[in-house]
Amino acid sequence: MKSKFKLVALIGKYQTFFSNASVASSREALEAVARFLHAQGCEVVLEEDSARNMGLVGYTQLTAQQIGEQCDLGLVVGGDGTMLGIGRQMASYGVPLIGINQGRLGFITDVPYQNFAQTLEPMLHGDYVEDHRSLMNARVLRDGNCVYTAMAMNDVVVNRGAASGMVELRVEVDGHFVANQRADGLIIATPTGSTAYSLSSGGPLLHPSIPGWVMVPIAPHTLSNRPIVLSNSSHIAIEIVAGRDASASFDMQSLASLLHGDRIEVVRSEHHVRFLHPRGWSYFDTLREKLHWNEGVSPS
Repeated sequence: MKSKFKLVALIGKYQTFFSNASVASSREALEAVARFLHAQGCEVVLEEDSARNMGLVGYTQLTAQQIGEQCDLGLVVGGDGTMLGIGRQMASYGVPLIGINQGRLGFITDVPYQNFAQTLEPMLHGDYVEDHRSLMNARVLRDGNCVYTAMAMNDVVVNRGAASGMVELRVEVDGHFVANQRADGLIIATPTGSTAYSLSSGGPLLHPSIPGWVMVPIAPHTLSNRPIVLSNSSHIAIEIVAGRDASASFDMQSLASLLHGDRIEVVRSEHHVRFLHPRGWSYFDTLREKLHWNEGVSPS
């Protein structure tokens, strides 16, 4: 049986701070997956930065935009950070993504590299579960002018400066004043991001099917300042009232420096990311594995 996906893009983890051994390991993993895809009748291309930084030759190289325009499937070999980066870029094109994790199981890269072939084969033939993840659009306004825009799959985080005290933030939801919050910062997280920084700051887990966001203060001055779940149709605005060297980060992968009076606005994106999982995949299985639930307890 031929693969349902004819043109497949491979995207690798290629951070410049990797050791030579790590780069070699990632290169070998990409080449192994490429050989498997060829055997399944797929045409394989490489994302150009992955190919260049890993020294891979002999493959057609495409930019992220070209992958979005031309490919039927994206295969990410790496971790959740790699998937976040390419997921945002593929969202507007609707290209589905599968994540192969070389290390520990990820929240969104959930195919273990050790047995990728037996897991991928039925998926390539159409036997998979599709999972859509929402995105946020954010912008920074300064004196009424937009000075920065970004998209986020996990979270938008407003943080205090590293060497300064708390920030004071004026928060509005749908034009309604919520509170002036004094804290180390504030997180607006999607259900996907509810297992990231939001979780470590005391936020709740949100199932991916929930059309909501969670707003979580980071080390608030007032203990009654608690996380709150909001509709993802909300328009959230955060204004910098006081505090030095504040910044806004988007999926912890891009950063904007902020001044007093700057306003960060967050709205739902019209796009979503398409993830494909193996048949039988369960969000709760992933939580149990990653969060070490039931350790030392035999399942009944």
